[in-house]
Amino acid sequence: MKRLAWVFFVFFAFMQIRCHRLGEQKNILLFTKTMAWRHDSIEPAVGAIKGLMGKYNYNVFHTEDGSYFVSENLKSYHAVIFLNTSGDILDNNQQKHFKNYINGGGGWVGIHCAADTETDWPWYGGLAGAYFNGHPEIQKAKLDVVDKTHLSTVMLPNAWIRTDEWYNFKDISENINILIKIDENSYQGGTNGINHPIAWYHLFDGGRSFYTALGHTSESYTERLFLEHLLGGIKWASGEDSLNKINE
Repeated sequence: MKRLAWVFFVFFAFMQIRCHRLGEQKNILLFTKTMAWRHDSIEPAVGAIKGLMGKYNYNVFHTEDGSYFVSENLKSYHAVIFLNTSGDILDNNQQKHFKNYINGGGGWVGIHCAADTETDWPWYGGLAGAYFNGHPEIQKAKLDVVDKTHLSTVMLPNAWIRTDEWYNFKDISENINILIKIDENSYQGGTNGINHPIAWYHLFDGGRSFYTALGHTSESYTERLFLEHLLGGIKWASGEDSLNKINE
């Protein structure tokens, strides 16, 4: 009897641990629809993000189907990632459902070309925090990490030297919290001056928004620091914020 009781104890303990772990799992929607420029890095990026997030008990569902953007589906996700999306990718009804998702506390992560998406939808521009405004050739540049209290930057060096396609921006929101700036003296083709943001976050219309302009090249998705930066942004957008305080 004692042995049987011990077996039941171990079984129920295992089930409690298993249920606890399952309860901790978070769901991420990875969206890569393109209606304009399509990046060659999308496919390797999808694999890298799935592998990365899987290590941290995140379930990633990937789609390029805009019709998936209905409230019944979106409510299952802690955050939605727009990975190098481009152009007009959501119709009016899909926009409505996505907006309701953010209004209800959802999280959004924009990577690189997500800033050149839905450019005729002002609400989306507010969510993203800025719109794309051209870029020079791919080249090495110096990034200044100006806020290291965020999950996406705590691991980064103060001065981060890397190669990517460096976006210029327009319609930059005054409400974004800038995490990383680019030093325009370190490369050719910058147009935003001394205050040229490259990554930022903010609370927006009930939800959380994180954007990074990094991630044009396929090589980016093999870089440890970039992937850790991205991981931190996704975690924050999903509701984790133990390392940062939002200035409201």
